[in-house]
Amino acid sequence: MSPFIDIGSLDDIPRQGARVVKTAGGCVAVFRTLDDRVFALDDRCPHKGGPLSEGIVHGTAVTCPLHNWVFDLNTGTAQAPDTGQLQTYPVHVNAGRVMLDTSRHQNAA
Repeated sequence: MSPFIDIGSLDDIPRQGARVVKTAGGCVAVFRTLDDRVFALDDRCPHKGGPLSEGIVHGTAVTCPLHNWVFDLNTGTAQAPDTGQLQTYPVHVNAGRVMLDTSRHQNAA
């Protein structure tokens, strides 16, 4: 059985925006770029806990709405001079549906 779950249509996520998926392990932010790529990260900035799903998506990065920390959507790594790492999750689009694997989130420490 596939660990991926259908979280909705790609069109449900605004371009350069995000959608929050609540899981047993916490919230995951699923981001959509201007060119329709999708990425999934923890929805909590490691700096002050800001909701990254409310941040600004630019290219393949998101800026935290609280203190402007910038995170790479591919790796979850904060851009210098800031430091920190977010959990990333496998996500892809299949026939217009966004498929997310949250199994790592449930097992994350």
